[in-house]
Amino acid sequence: MTIHYRVPYTFYGDNRFSYQRSRVVILPVPYEGSVSYQHGTSGGPHAILTASRQVEWYDIELGREVPDTAKVHTLAEIEPMTDSVRDMIESIRTVTEKNIQKKKFQLMLGGEHSISLGAIQAYQAKYRDMSILQIDAHSDLRDTWENSAYNHACVMRRAAESVKRVVQVGIRSQDSTEALYASEHKDQVRIFYGDDVPVQKISESLSSHVYVTIDVDGLDPSIMPATGTPEPGGLSWKQLITLLRFVAKSHTIIGADIVELSPLSSNAAPDFLTAKLAHKLIAYTQFKRLL
Repeated sequence: MTIHYRVPYTFYGDNRFSYQRSRVVILPVPYEGSVSYQHGTSGGPHAILTASRQVEWYDIELGREVPDTAKVHTLAEIEPMTDSVRDMIESIRTVTEKNIQKKKFQLMLGGEHSISLGAIQAYQAKYRDMSILQIDAHSDLRDTWENSAYNHACVMRRAAESVKRVVQVGIRSQDSTEALYASEHKDQVRIFYGDDVPVQKISESLSSHVYVTIDVDGLDPSIMPATGTPEPGGLSWKQLITLLRFVAKSHTIIGADIVELSPLSSNAAPDFLTAKLAHKLIAYTQFKRLL
């Protein structure tokens, strides 16, 4: 009799490195408590981890087997707290603080964008000069939305209140109050609209320590249709990868998240794209000397 073993629910389908031995930790957070349009982001982490089993470990660009050196360990997912977005954010902050203390590079997989705030707060407490590189179709700078200051549409407003600077790339949709806030806080918020990606200018807008948050709707919907609020236009794969490589080389990326994937049952390509994006983030941050 042949026994078939289920591939682990882990990034690359591999968890041979224990938490203690790891350099990179993957934190799945299947949360969607404040979604405004199409639902499905709670399925994002599972879809990314499933697709990651098909990502080749060898990175052609860098000429290295990424998992062997990066020593990736996938953590147990954080159980969603559907009653309170704020409690969910605090839970993520607590887990992230532990990973920072243990000197792990944390890559969080969402889930909706509100979860980013928990990780951002933890990193900001450690790195006082931290700036944020945000890839997104939306500014997420509302003070409140749907009677909540912690809604996904407010995540960067809360972040901008404490970090040195938020640099937004790919923005194609914005409320008038968000535009006004950005205009009145130019020292804290720098916006590059649409598919305008001047890599050098973006890099110069960031501080030495950078947290990267990627809402997949920042990509053009022709390659990323699997998201709750798709917007026409956006970044190409090449634009995004070129930017991330440049920032990883010229700055220190201290942590990152990828959020807002809403898997489509009829199309697995966006799941794989997101898994490959996670792979490239790991490669760029852990093989900086090769960039």
